[in-house]
Amino acid sequence: MTKKITTKSESSEKITKPRASAKSKVKTENSAELTSGQNLMEMLLQSGSPTSIRKGTEMDGVIVTLAKKGVLFDIGAKAHAVLGDKEIKEISTYLPYLKIGDTVRVRIISEESRDGFPVVSMSNFFEKGKWDIIKEKKEKEEEIDVICGEYGKGGVFIDFMGIRGVIPKIQLTADFMDHPEKLEAQRIKVKVLEVDQAKNRLVVSQKASALKISHKELKERFDEIKLNGEYDAKVLGVSEFGIFCEVSSVEGLIHISEISWEKVSDASTYVQPGETIKVLVVEKNETDLKLNLSLKRLQHDPWNSIEEKYPKDKEIDGEVIRKERYGYFVRLEPGVEGLIHVSKLSGEESIKIGEHIKTFVERINKKERRMSLILPQKEKPILYR
Repeated sequence: MTKKITTKSESSEKITKPRASAKSKVKTENSAELTSGQNLMEMLLQSGSPTSIRKGTEMDGVIVTLAKKGVLFDIGAKAHAVLGDKEIKEISTYLPYLKIGDTVRVRIISEESRDGFPVVSMSNFFEKGKWDIIKEKKEKEEEIDVICGEYGKGGVFIDFMGIRGVIPKIQLTADFMDHPEKLEAQRIKVKVLEVDQAKNRLVVSQKASALKISHKELKERFDEIKLNGEYDAKVLGVSEFGIFCEVSSVEGLIHISEISWEKVSDASTYVQPGETIKVLVVEKNETDLKLNLSLKRLQHDPWNSIEEKYPKDKEIDGEVIRKERYGYFVRLEPGVEGLIHVSKLSGEESIKIGEHIKTFVERINKKERRMSLILPQKEKPILYR
């Protein structure tokens, strides 16, 4: 069924006579009050005149109709404008994010089509306008609908109007944090955390949307947390580069280097998701409202008294933990390792990983946290003497 579209010129004709009648009446009754050179008819026509359109002109268009087969815009002209045929194929991607009444930036590509309508392009919107929508949503703390993709190293990948973004694992509610793959192909509501068009970066939070967490509330909680303060933190997850935590609903990370004074290769051996642990706040990121935390700084640093505990020429028992091309590393205690350099070996020694051996401290560099070890010998080598 063909739907008749009433142009703005037709609407103007319907109200022309009443306006003309009003003009005559005004001229008859108040002609003496009109200043020289004024023409009421011209004023009325000017106030209702349609927007002049020329090819290449950019303007705001209000969406009047919205469908896969086409889009109609009110651009203030005599007739509504239509979206160009080439871009109709693209509009289906954006339909879930647009609605009738939305204002978008359009450009005139033809003053009149075969059907008599001006033709416009949304290329500016496709390239930049969608980023403006995201920025506005972030500023207003409004939700957006996204399509979830696969779960990867950085989190759950999402799509918004063709823009690829991510939901970090820590920004998922507990049910999805345990099984993020369940979100794949789902349309969900999220809140925007970070948006940077120049870097093509979009970071969103499913948790903030689900739990109705506002930026203002999060900022208040963040400000209450003190630098170098000790707090209880809930473990949300573990990755290869650290432990994700939450302190008073504020996101925090214990980097793998801040877990223990000893070298850590697997963070999951220290904590489990859901566990509550004591942490120290070592840095506050005011821009992202995130915390850098530490576990090890709440523990004794064995290097503080290293020279007293391991004096030179003292025989010490240690465990060989790894071999490098330049020598063997021996652990004396958690957080304290020493190196037996290859130059201190004759090549006839049989040293195995995991073996406990006797060593001597040759020298200690407390500042750089390094210790040089040698094996017991009947005679001290010439270099050592």
